[in-house]
Amino acid sequence: MPRIRRSDARDNRERLLDAARAVFAAEGLAAPMREIARHAGVGPATLYRHFPTKEQLFAEAFGDRLRACYAVVDDGLADADPWRALRTVIERLGELYARDRAMTAALMAAFPGALDFTADRERALKSLAELVHRARDAGRVRPDTTLDDIVLVLMAAGGIQASSPAARVAAVRRFTTIAINGLRSTPRD
Repeated sequence: MPRIRRSDARDNRERLLDAARAVFAAEGLAAPMREIARHAGVGPATLYRHFPTKEQLFAEAFGDRLRACYAVVDDGLADADPWRALRTVIERLGELYARDRAMTAALMAAFPGALDFTADRERALKSLAELVHRARDAGRVRPDTTLDDIVLVLMAAGGIQASSPAARVAAVRRFTTIAINGLRSTPRD
């Protein structure tokens, strides 16, 4: 029989997830669990009762964000204009990465087993490769453009450092615009 949680336990869980997202995004995955509990306004015992490990907390806090990244690529596949689709996917993923630093490199580097998104990731990469192929076939990107080029652009966007989250988003927007222009086969749209 499914266990029904008390409303205060549900509230604590949501506060812990919100706090984990905020603290991990600001401090990275090295942030102490006690800091997350403090940020949520609960004691460490409450945190560990809901999430016995940092991996479990990370998986719960960021699973929806990773699925959002995959949805961006799926939206791109649905766009009939291959150049607009590829450009929009690069812009939107770059901005997602800029807004939430913990979500990107940290997933594979720190907690490779925390989430089982292998199938989703493979599907997203195939879809992204399809977007590149479509844009190349339409003559909209340089003929030598590959999936690896797009992945490199996204990795570089995720690594941009700035003095604040807003400055990081602005820098990533500027960077992706420059990168997109470098991929273009013609000078202007």
